[in-house]
Amino acid sequence: MRVPVIACLLASLILPASAQAPKPEAKPAAKPAAKPTKPTAEAAPKQPPADPEATSKANASIREAYAAMPAAERLSIQSDLIWSDDYNGGVTGEFNDRTIAAVKAFQKKNKGKETGILTPEERAALAAAAKPQREQVGWKVVEDPVMPGVFLGIPGKLATVASRGKSGGRWSSSRGEVQIETFRESAADTTLAALFEQQKKNPAGRKVEYGVLRPDFFVLSGLQGLKKFYVRAQIRDSDVRGMTVLYDQAMEGIMEPVVVAMSSAFTPFDGGTAMPGIKRNVEYATAIVASASGHLIADRMATDGCHVIVIPGIGNAERVAEDQAAQLALLRVYGVGNLKPMALSAQPPRSAELTLIGIGDPQIQSGRGAVSTFNARIRGTDNGHVALEPAPPSGFSGAAAVDAQGQFVGLAGMKAASQASLVSAAAIRKFLDDAKIEPVAGGTSIDAAKASVTRIICVRK
Repeated sequence: MRVPVIACLLASLILPASAQAPKPEAKPAAKPAAKPTKPTAEAAPKQPPADPEATSKANASIREAYAAMPAAERLSIQSDLIWSDDYNGGVTGEFNDRTIAAVKAFQKKNKGKETGILTPEERAALAAAAKPQREQVGWKVVEDPVMPGVFLGIPGKLATVASRGKSGGRWSSSRGEVQIETFRESAADTTLAALFEQQKKNPAGRKVEYGVLRPDFFVLSGLQGLKKFYVRAQIRDSDVRGMTVLYDQAMEGIMEPVVVAMSSAFTPFDGGTAMPGIKRNVEYATAIVASASGHLIADRMATDGCHVIVIPGIGNAERVAEDQAAQLALLRVYGVGNLKPMALSAQPPRSAELTLIGIGDPQIQSGRGAVSTFNARIRGTDNGHVALEPAPPSGFSGAAAVDAQGQFVGLAGMKAASQASLVSAAAIRKFLDDAKIEPVAGGTSIDAAKASVTRIICVRK
């Protein structure tokens, strides 16, 4: 009897890599009108060896090689492996033995050497294999229209009708073959376990085939009437956020890999910064005042694709220039004359310990817009960028960095929730020089720097 892919995914979320069941035989992606073809043995990952500890030791150097890659690339590889039907685990960026086995499965399927590390040619082939599968279903990652900060992946070509659900967003096909809905519950007067039991029985008629409850999340799958269903929910404090997927049993061949991808992409908390390359509908960041006449320096990525850029208490801003290499954007607000420019040092950092001055996302400071500080340090270089650790909170993209000697030494650029880099003061000075803006020179202090930063709000369509 063939083990359902969904059940394997659920097992991968709770079992260590050495104990996980092997992935079922993969089958080619089915077209919407075609009957799924039979699986082929060649596409299935190799059966875990009898000695998982030996395998883990053998994979140590492979794990180290992946650990040296940018997090965004690791996430992208795992995601592509799902769509190539070689991996059914979570997209976490962590390359454990299970993920390495999936890479080897892809290499074997393509008659390559099973090294566990993709060559540039193999990486390109993997991306090429995943792309048509995503395009076939219209895969896209969206922000929930009802619950800001909740991100999920949806098959846009299968779920074409967007509406509002009971407590979250809702997407469905025109005739209801596919239905996706997010939900929110409070556990203030109950427990996650009680909500888990409630989801088993509500709506009536659910037949649970698989269920897992852990302290911070639960998952369920099975039959609901004539449809397959999948539920995933996560709790933070007393806030429970989840998603439900329903689809006709006849669409199982199409929807199985989609649901695996949806489970991996679902980000119920802090999704705007947790997902690389995904832009929030409304994004909060920090900008540094560069001139008294209204020039501001910001992280370019935080201002990409903005329909409107708002400076609270001042007005709208226009993006007038950008530096792709340094990832900087120059903003301009008009009709102001009381801004205090940041004093920019011409010297490199004199200490690894830095203080970041920025304005956190309203969601992490109860709706307020107070300027605050965050301690970080220079970790070294990562792909040519000066890496900072730990990564600052949401809203600190574009925050000013001041060293222990009172020098402004750069700007904090956020690539993802776990990745931050330092754009040097020298790069910022050059950017301003190219724009014919005379920077203010000299030292600064934490209090002075606080007066020279402002919140920016990017509103995207």
